[in-house]
Amino acid sequence: QVQLLESGGGLVQARGSLRLSCAASGSRFGFDAMGWYRQAPGKQRELVAAIASAGNLNYVDSVKGRFTISRDNAKNTVYLQMNSLKPEDTAVYYCNARVITGWGTFDYWGQGTQVTVSS
Repeated sequence: QVQLLESGGGLVQARGSLRLSCAASGSRFGFDAMGWYRQAPGKQRELVAAIASAGNLNYVDSVKGRFTISRDNAKNTVYLQMNSLKPEDTAVYYCNARVITGWGTFDYWGQGTQVTVSS
């Protein structure tokens, strides 16, 4: 059974930094793309950053230059280094991992971790 275990959220002042981690386990097919989404109150969930197994990166425009996504394939772990945080970054952050099998593609989600940025 695939499980994603997130850590690293919390409360930080504006212009501060946080690092999120997500350890994935339970897939005999490994993990293809991994990434982070966020959902603020009253808003839809949005992609923040994603990284393919080959290392291709994708960021939402609002975090470019401030956030960095990385992964350790040996540990099936994805990280999100968040610098120069702004109050508008406040949201629940969800880890996502994609598994590609011979019979389909499946997306798995973590439980979410709260990030709160105070002004």
